[in-house]
Amino acid sequence: MPDKRSQGTIFAACTEEGSFIPIAKTDYDLIRDMLHVALVDYESAKQWQKQAPKESGQWNAIYKLTYDVFHALAEAFLLFDKIKARTHECLFAYLVAKHPELEFDWNFLEKIRTRRNRSIYYGEPSSYSDWKSIELQLGLYISALRKEIGNELMKTGKNPA
Repeated sequence: MPDKRSQGTIFAACTEEGSFIPIAKTDYDLIRDMLHVALVDYESAKQWQKQAPKESGQWNAIYKLTYDVFHALAEAFLLFDKIKARTHECLFAYLVAKHPELEFDWNFLEKIRTRRNRSIYYGEPSSYSDWKSIELQLGLYISALRKEIGNELMKTGKNPA
């Protein structure tokens, strides 16, 4: 029996449901602004990490803020494809399906998405150990999107800085 939560199954469902919304044109200024806001948030999260005690509840906020940085960069990146996704799950399924060059792991994206959702919707805070289990890989994914977005903006003559 096929896995109902596989990337392919989710991508197909999102396609069938019309969850990938085409947009008429690429707004490069919007992408640049989204990149800037995400990077400011990312720097804030990194500074916060340096000060947060391991046993504090601050790791939940750090986890969510860093997840939101990745999510914002993923949304900005899809704008180059003239696509907007209705949900985080569809967004990540699209990234994995349409941009294999990024080498993003579907299972990792599901892990961070569902952990974030458990915090927001079920009151299960993320801990220091939850954060440490994803910190390196999420940082690499953020760096990859930052680089790709910057490269694409440079091609259009828009300075990403």
